[in-house]
Amino acid sequence: MITPQNWADAQTLWDFQLLHHPLRPCSVAIGLGSHDLGVADVTASLFHRGLFPVIVFTGATSRTTEECMPRGEAEHYRERALELGVPSSAILVDNHARNTGDNIRLSRQLLEEHGIDVRSALLVSKPYEERRAYATALKLWPEVEFISASAPLSLNEYVATIGDENLVIDMLVGAQQRVQIYPGLGFMVGQVVPQEVKEAYGRLVKAGFTSRIMCEK
Repeated sequence: MITPQNWADAQTLWDFQLLHHPLRPCSVAIGLGSHDLGVADVTASLFHRGLFPVIVFTGATSRTTEECMPRGEAEHYRERALELGVPSSAILVDNHARNTGDNIRLSRQLLEEHGIDVRSALLVSKPYEERRAYATALKLWPEVEFISASAPLSLNEYVATIGDENLVIDMLVGAQQRVQIYPGLGFMVGQVVPQEVKEAYGRLVKAGFTSRIMCEK
């Protein structure tokens, strides 16, 4: 059972992960693979607004997506974007990335192979992955100016789109753990994490929302 305190703590993590970057035109968009096809929806919508001419969808499969996206996350994203009217010529696909670092490195490699000059990039992710994606991109591709974007949904609205409240909270906890430990491992730039966010994360871990956290050595 999810308690009112659990929901309050999840909201604290949700609010921290959102960066609220103002949108502006960029050289490319990078849609980060996941179980959530809403990322493809947002990317397609922003393409039709003229914010970028090229999209990279990046992602293989994971334990969460191997059944629902058997052809790979990026390929399912591409198919969804085509359904929404994005031309095939505007989409590049990386179907090898298995983590956020791979998403950035392999997208960069793919864009270089196609001779696309990238000065700025719009990172499209799930709402609770905005901060992690941004911090990873700054670490791995510092020459580029990055902007984070996601579906403009509240926590409750997002849970309704996914249909699994426990999964969403587990994912929030996993994302927060990585924001806190990955800078020390060299995977992303460091960030200031407010004490109330650390405490909310700790309470959710103690409450058992741990299916997406990593074992810390």
